[in-house]
Amino acid sequence: MADTNTKTLELVFITEANKEVTVVVKDPKDGVTLAEAQAVMATIIAKNIFSSTSGDLVTAKEAQIRQLAITELT
Repeated sequence: MADTNTKTLELVFITEANKEVTVVVKDPKDGVTLAEAQAVMATIIAKNIFSSTSGDLVTAKEAQIRQLAITELT
């Protein structure tokens, strides 16, 4: 098995019930900015694109890039 690297964009929202919901996007484009992520989050909220068991998404909390590198031991 070869070494692998994965990258995801995590968009964290607060719901009507004050719970966190995270939307994960695999392999986001390089150089995504906070402003771009916030604009997408605002659109998701305004258009009520996703629902959750704890209600509608009402607030954008944070956005982050998560990178994971796995190196096989040989």
